Amino acid sequence: MATGPGSAPGVEHPSLVPAQLLGDPGAVPERSPDTTSGTGRRRRVRRSVRDWAVDVAAFLFAIAFGMVIVGITLSEPGPHPDALIAADVLAGSIGCLLLWWRRRWPVGVAVVLALIGSFSDMSGAAVLIALFTVAVHRRLPPVLAVTGLNLASVVTYSLLRPTEDMPWPLLLGFGVVLTAAVVASGLFVRARRQLVVSLRERAVRAEDEQQLRVEQARHLERTRIAREMHDVLAHRLSLLSMHAGALEFRPDAPAAEVARAAGVVRASARQALEDLREVIGVLRDGGDGDPSTRPQPRLADLPALIEECRRAGVRVRAEYRVPELGSAPAATGRNAYRVVQEGLTNVRKHAPGTVAAVVVAGGPGRGLTVEVRNPPPAGGEHSAPLPSAGTGLVGLLERVSLGGGHLEHGWTPDGEFRLRAELPWPETA
Repeated sequence: MATGPGSAPGVEHPSLVPAQLLGDPGAVPERSPDTTSGTGRRRRVRRSVRDWAVDVAAFLFAIAFGMVIVGITLSEPGPHPDALIAADVLAGSIGCLLLWWRRRWPVGVAVVLALIGSFSDMSGAAVLIALFTVAVHRRLPPVLAVTGLNLASVVTYSLLRPTEDMPWPLLLGFGVVLTAAVVASGLFVRARRQLVVSLRERAVRAEDEQQLRVEQARHLERTRIAREMHDVLAHRLSLLSMHAGALEFRPDAPAAEVARAAGVVRASARQALEDLREVIGVLRDGGDGDPSTRPQPRLADLPALIEECRRAGVRVRAEYRVPELGSAPAATGRNAYRVVQEGLTNVRKHAPGTVAAVVVAGGPGRGLTVEVRNPPPAGGEHSAPLPSAGTGLVGLLERVSLGGGHLEHGWTPDGEFRLRAELPWPETA
């Protein structure tokens, strides 16, 4: 497989492929803008081994064919002006040499050879090779223009150098048919090369798109894991901070209460470490871990969450207006749980000492509404506010939006901070 510059990926034998198909920027078949001068200057084509072999063969064939035709002409009876034969051989030899530049200037070389071919037998093969090159490397308008010039050259040749063995109309018809065949074969080769290039570009584009989809999926999975980690760890660490604060500000508390608070701190720290280890393990695996191994709470787990917060010292009033908490869909229940969890975490961070109100209402076909309210902070519970990155509500908004719901938060006219989420609950669920 070719790996060097100018070689197309997947080509096992680049030396046998035209440079035009190797993905070389210098082998662009059409004109491309020059980024340095703003002109339409054509980039140079670097020949492949196959191109060199074809060019050598074309040059040798043109020389040999021209010498054979000149020899046949000289062997025929009749006068042969020395000046015309000398001009024929000289101009035809120059035309054959011009074939070496037919890839770089196909139209210019074809025009010069068409003019030489109007009187030269020596340049007959070179004229057809140059016309074929134009048909392969240029668009249809230049091809038609060069073809018309070659047909005019055929007419001129049949008038300047008529032959007794072939009538003028037959000679003219043979030249037209030969010219049309060369142009048609060149257009066919051009169409086939364009098809190969388009298929290769499509394959490369499909591979790039697949790689992009893989990267996007991996990024989305990592984002989801990071959001889950924030929701879990922020809740655990805020509980831990509250219990540690209670131990700090009440050193004269009874021994049983201190022991209970220390036990809660230890349990919260252990649970936070387990959650962190689990999430880091998934990240090390590239985000391809089993989602079932990560915490997946449901709406039925909401009373346990609220009770845990109450044991940490947060005053919460909870009201459930749903037929049965466990009947909610898994995705809806998990999102509702995270909304309440984030709301109570923010209460502990930003409004310590207040009474939070949690209301969960809804049912199948009506949707699920989750609301967490709290008044402004009372102050006095913490000497310094808990750190906050400000990304909790952003991640929560993304989570709810992906679940097909709606989230709003802000201060109400009554002076309370409200976090409200509306989540779908289909009738069929």
